[in-house]
Amino acid sequence: MFFPAYRPRRLRRNASLRRMIRETALSANDFIYPMFSAHGHNLRREIPSMPGIFQQSIEHLLEEAREVQDLGIPAVMLFGLPERKDAEGSDAYAGDGIIQRTVATLKSALPELTVITDVCLCEYTDHGHCGVIENGDVDNDASVALLAASALSHVRAGADMVAPSDMMDGRVAAIRETLDANDFSHIPIMSYAVKYASGFYGPFREAAGSAPRFGDRRSYQMDPANRREALREATLDVQECADLLMVKPAMAYLDILRDLRDRLDLPLAAYNVSGEYAMLKAAAANGWIDHDRVMLELLTGIKRAGADLIISYHAKEAVRLLQTG
Repeated sequence: MFFPAYRPRRLRRNASLRRMIRETALSANDFIYPMFSAHGHNLRREIPSMPGIFQQSIEHLLEEAREVQDLGIPAVMLFGLPERKDAEGSDAYAGDGIIQRTVATLKSALPELTVITDVCLCEYTDHGHCGVIENGDVDNDASVALLAASALSHVRAGADMVAPSDMMDGRVAAIRETLDANDFSHIPIMSYAVKYASGFYGPFREAAGSAPRFGDRRSYQMDPANRREALREATLDVQECADLLMVKPAMAYLDILRDLRDRLDLPLAAYNVSGEYAMLKAAAANGWIDHDRVMLELLTGIKRAGADLIISYHAKEAVRLLQTG
C-alpha cells in the first residue's frame, strides 16, 4: 500500500507536539465580561435562563468585578436596569442613572479595570425599543441625539469606552462628534457594527428587561440572511471613526466575522450572546455534552474565525480553566 511522504498524524502524536503547533490559543486578554447592574441595594438575582449570571445592585457588582480583574480579564461591559422607564429612556443619559453610578463606583475602586458601557435605549424605554417612537416606528435621527447624550454621560462618569448597540444609522459619527466636542477625543468607540435581528437574544431580554412591548427590531437590526450587507455596515462605521468593530451574535455568524477580518484592519470583537450561553448550559445540565470541553471549543472557534476580543458570559469560567491547564 502506498503512503504519502507527508503524514499529518506525526504532529498529533502526543499532547506536547499538539501544543507546539497549535495555531489558535485563548487567553484572559481575549475576554470582556458582560454584567447587569440593577437599581437597589443588596440585590443579587440569578437569571433563570442564564445560570451563573446575575442582576446585581452596585455593591455586589463591584465584588464580582474585582473577581474579574483578579482573574486577569481586562474589561467588563455594563448593562443597566433602571428604577423607572419612560418613552425616551431618560435614565440612559441621566447624570445619576444606574449606569453612571455603576461606572463611577467601579472606576473609583478598580481604576485599572477597563469599563465599557453599552449605549442603547432599549433597557430604559417603557416600550422596549432602541430609540424614540414616532408614528409607531423608531425615529432614527431623534434617537441618535439621545444615544450621543447617553454616551457622553457615561464618559463623564468615567467610562473607558462606549459601545453603541442600537443599530441606528449615523450614531457612531454623532457619538464621536459629541465626545470630541466635550474634550473626550481620547475615548474609543466599540461599534456593534454588525448586529443581526437574532433569535439568540431571548435570555438577554429577560436579564435586561428589554423585550419590545410591540413589534420587533427587524427594521433596524440586520436580516440574518444577509452577508454582503455586513461589510457595508462595518465600512460605514469605519468611515464614522469607530475604533473597534463587533459582530453579534457570534456562533451562527462566524462567516461574517471571517469576512470582516479579511477585509478590514480594525480590532474585531464578537459577542458570544445569551442564547448561545443558555444552550450550552442546558445541554450540559442534561448530560448531553461535556460543558468545559465544548465551551473552550466554541470560544476557540470564535477566535479562530477572526475575533481579537470575545464578549462572553463564559469569560470567568473559561479563564479559570485556561489557568489550571
